[in-house]
Amino acid sequence: MWLDRFDKNSTVVTGRKQTLRAIRNGQTETVFIAKDAQQELIGEIEAACKAVGIRCQYADSMRQLGAAVGISVGASACAVLSST
Repeated sequence: MWLDRFDKNSTVVTGRKQTLRAIRNGQTETVFIAKDAQQELIGEIEAACKAVGIRCQYADSMRQLGAAVGISVGASACAVLSST
């Protein structure tokens, strides 16, 4: 399951702005989007990923994604940064 991607050695950014910045700067290994996030946000992040050839993965909810990255609130999107 994708939740295993978030280990102690992973650097993860959360939220729309930081996720988009990481995608556009070529720092992203994987992008996760919550299925219950606003449709505009989902479309914007999907388009940015498509432009640079990154495949999006989806969490069932913002709550689930927030818990996976270790925050106590929901997260609409997050990016696992490349280790190099």
